[in-house]
Amino acid sequence: MRSILFVCTANICRSPTAEGVLKKMLAAQGVADRFLVDSAGTHDYHVGKPPFPLAVERAKLRGYDLTHIVSRRIRGDDFDHFDTILGMGREHLANLRQIAPTRCKHKIELFLDYGDRFHGEDVPDPFGGQAKDFDLVLEMVEDGCRGLKGLLVR
Repeated sequence: MRSILFVCTANICRSPTAEGVLKKMLAAQGVADRFLVDSAGTHDYHVGKPPFPLAVERAKLRGYDLTHIVSRRIRGDDFDHFDTILGMGREHLANLRQIAPTRCKHKIELFLDYGDRFHGEDVPDPFGGQAKDFDLVLEMVEDGCRGLKGLLVR
């Protein structure tokens, strides 16, 4: 089973959105059971809480369900457990590389390096923003997940 972990700051906007989008894309291909997809945050600001309400609302409008996700902070064993760890922005990459064991640093990548339209960009933090900010995050996440799925499902 292949495993992917999405990481943002508090695990209530960007990374749970990516988790929900990729899970739905893999399910639509009939291969969801071949993958473990999860998300976490670099900080513990909202541990145990659901995704931000506007993230849930905007995702639902596009057919994604984020209601089952609960915020958590990345743990030391995540670095060994997951095959790929995707930071939603460069600040997450820096944080992850600082705390990851040397043997696991190669697993850490920028999420949108898998995107086409938004290739190499950081996914901006929509927290405290408006619906349009969450919609932009969804567009960027869909782009990255399409590219990632294309490599995972062959």
